[in-house]
Amino acid sequence: MKYSFQFCIGAAGYSFIEILVRGYTHWSMTLLGGLCLMVLCHISRRFPGWRIGAQALLGAAVITAAELCVGIVVNHILGWNVWDYYAYPLNLWGQICPLFSFYWFLLCLPIFFSLRYLQKFLLVGRDSTPTQTGTPS
Repeated sequence: MKYSFQFCIGAAGYSFIEILVRGYTHWSMTLLGGLCLMVLCHISRRFPGWRIGAQALLGAAVITAAELCVGIVVNHILGWNVWDYYAYPLNLWGQICPLFSFYWFLLCLPIFFSLRYLQKFLLVGRDSTPTQTGTPS
């Protein structure tokens, strides 16, 4: 149930942001937004002792990798032309670029902050043991 909820929030949230910024979205991005939020929730649970900035950096790397994989399929193989970053410097096959990786990092900051708050709020009164409390080296 919680994974379905995470997926739906990510799918709706990302679609909303993309419609605000671009004026439209594509169903493949709705699915990717849902999957990415599920992974971000896992990162937050798996590495609760990490600083939010470190979690956001890992989250941005995961989102960028997912964007590359999905982009190769939907844009290059299927030819749907969902997005095109060829005009941006240092792009890789027009699917990812440093500017959008930076945007994903910025987007991850409030997400991880919110997840941390929600986890503390939901675990009040429970005996919870984090899976890892170390900080990244």
